[in-house]
Amino acid sequence: MASFGWKRKIGEKVSKATSQQFEAEAADDKDLGDDDDANWVHAAKRRKEILLEDCVRRSKELKDEGANLAENKRYREALVKWDEALQLTPEDATLYEMKSQVLMSLHEMFPAVHAAEMAVQRNPRSWDAWQTLGRAQLGLGEIALAIRSFQVSLHTFPMNPEVWKEDLSWARKLQEQQKATKTESVEALAKAKELAQESIPDYDFESDEIVAVCAAIAEKEKALSAAKTMVIVSASGTIETVTEQDNCPATPDETLFIRAR
Repeated sequence: MASFGWKRKIGEKVSKATSQQFEAEAADDKDLGDDDDANWVHAAKRRKEILLEDCVRRSKELKDEGANLAENKRYREALVKWDEALQLTPEDATLYEMKSQVLMSLHEMFPAVHAAEMAVQRNPRSWDAWQTLGRAQLGLGEIALAIRSFQVSLHTFPMNPEVWKEDLSWARKLQEQQKATKTESVEALAKAKELAQESIPDYDFESDEIVAVCAAIAEKEKALSAAKTMVIVSASGTIETVTEQDNCPATPDETLFIRAR
C-alpha cells in the first residue's frame, strides 16, 4: 500500500516570475472590482438624489397650484393638491400650515388644529406655524392655549406687529371677558340660592295661632257636612234649592212633586 505524506504547498515549484505575474493580474482584477463597486454605489446615490429632486420639484408645483386655488376660494381643491404634495414631501411644515388656514376658512376647527400641530412639530421655529396654531385654538375656544401659542410665535419673531397687536391682544381681551362672565355667573347663582332660602318661611306649627286656625277650619267642615242640600222642581217648572239641617228637616208642600238630591 502506498503511503501518503504531507501535501506540498501550492506554488512551491512555480517560478518566481510566474508568481509575480499572477499577483499583478490579481491586483488588477481587484482594482477593477473595487471600481465597479464604487461606480454602482455612486450611481445608486445619484438616482436617489434625482428622485428626491423630482419629488421636491413636483411638490412645489402642487403647492403653488393649491395656493392659487385657495386665493380663488376653491378651498377643497386646494386641499387635494396639498395632500398630494405631502405624499411627496411629508416633512414640509409649510404645507401643513397652509392646510390649517384653509380648514379654518371652512370652519373645520378640529382638523385645522391638527394640521397646525403637525406644522409646529416639523418646524418648531416657524413663527407663522405657531400663529396659525393659536388662531385655530382660539376658534375652538381654547383661549389659554391660544395665548401660549401666540407667545411662542412672538418669542421666535419678537418684531412681528401682527401677532402682538392683533392676535395676542384679542386673545387676552377674550380671556378677560371669559373671567368676567364666569364671575357674574357664580355671583348670580349664589344670589339665587340665597333668595330661595329666604323665600321659605320658618313656620312654627305648634304655635297658638296655627292651632286656632286649624280648629276653626275643622268646625266649618263639620257644619258643612251636617248640612244637606235638596233641589226641588215645582209643577210649574220652577227650580228651588233648599238646605235642611239634621235637627230640623224641611218638608216640601203638596205642590212639589219632584225631589232631587
